[in-house]
Amino acid sequence: MKVRIEMDMTPEEARAFMGLPDVAPLQQQMLEEMQGRMRAAFDAGDPEAMMKAWMPFLGNNAGSGAETFQKFQKFFWDSASRAAGGKSK
Repeated sequence: MKVRIEMDMTPEEARAFMGLPDVAPLQQQMLEEMQGRMRAAFDAGDPEAMMKAWMPFLGNNAGSGAETFQKFQKFFWDSASRAAGGKSK
């Protein structure tokens, strides 16, 4: 037996029907906060502050920014290599 149900609804209606939360306000708040940080860093004319605003993992808590970025880049390439069937270095 085959049963087919077709429902015509908007994404918002589907989300409410499934009982999923509406994350649009949270997403908008996070976007505004990130834009504020970027503007502040840009207005200060500090390239390092701009990079920290755009990429928080470059912060002082994780070691030097360049070192952290290199570790992230190595992780990314190793993961891509493994996914492609190769071996990581």
